[in-house]
Amino acid sequence: MGKVYLVGAGPGDPELISLKAYRLIQEADVVLVDNLVLGVKKLIPEGKKVIDIGKTAKEHKLSQDGINMLMVELSEQHDKVVRLKGGDPYIFGRGGEEAVFLRKHGVDFDVVPGITSAVAAPAYFYIPLTYRGISSAVTVITGHEMEEKEEIDSINWEAIANLKGTLVILMGVGNLAKNVDNLLKHGLHAETPVAVVEKGFTEDARIVVGTLGNIVEVAAKEEVKPPAVIVVGDVVNVREKLV
Repeated sequence: MGKVYLVGAGPGDPELISLKAYRLIQEADVVLVDNLVLGVKKLIPEGKKVIDIGKTAKEHKLSQDGINMLMVELSEQHDKVVRLKGGDPYIFGRGGEEAVFLRKHGVDFDVVPGITSAVAAPAYFYIPLTYRGISSAVTVITGHEMEEKEEIDSINWEAIANLKGTLVILMGVGNLAKNVDNLLKHGLHAETPVAVVEKGFTEDARIVVGTLGNIVEVAAKEEVKPPAVIVVGDVVNVREKLV
């Protein structure tokens, strides 16, 4: 059997992947890509076997079970299989589940970390997630309802709202109103700064800034769409000193 590499493609800029990720993309017999690898696709050599297994909230080319099984099948046919995943494989990328499945089926694998959009997207628009005297902690959560109907209500919003520091919400645009409502109901002030970074590290990247009290209205007016990263906290205001 061959080996499967769960490779983080980072936030979409091909210059931000690791040297190891680049080498594996060049050496792979087959590359599985998702919707968030963006510009990194340009690094895949012409003629390389590429399988698009990208998923959106409403459309899945393959189910997660199907993707898992495909990796096992490909490992029986090829020496090097690269599963190229947006961001970092282990940060809300289901890389952990894929790794467990591969191990269970006796498939050798390796994980190559990538830069998660939770860090990269805010940095692209001059928002430091930590800043002395403002934020000494960062919490990253999902704002997305899972395929298995594990809703965001399972998150302890009271604890999240009472944490000091910066909150980063991934995959939260579709449920922005619900996410904001949960934070307001559990103690965060309506004046708390919020930034929504849309399509970070692409030519269409942009930022929308507001507060918990108005960000739902502002985002709707600006027609913000996923993928986007939501930053909640006073570090959003640091950006004003940098732009």
